[in-house]
Amino acid sequence: MSTLKELIKNPSTIFVDVRSPWEYEIKHIPGAKNIPLEEVSGKAEEIKSFKSPVVLYCQSGNRSGMAVNILKQLGVAEVYNGGGLGDMQFLLN
Repeated sequence: MSTLKELIKNPSTIFVDVRSPWEYEIKHIPGAKNIPLEEVSGKAEEIKSFKSPVVLYCQSGNRSGMAVNILKQLGVAEVYNGGGLGDMQFLLN
């Protein structure tokens, strides 16, 4: 299994920001999709269709952790908690 840092550096990894749209608008990882936590279960099939690993993040890592648990319960295997936006930006540099 890849480490989070390896996943983040992988150009095929898809980033999903599970914060609210207004938080996403203020600052986000370039190219990240915005799927707010409350919409994650309804978008599980869409997320499952991504042919790459998916790293979710939020502000602190709390909402992304919940989103990973929801998706795993719905059968989405290749999802990882990237933690907070600051953590992600640190690992990307």
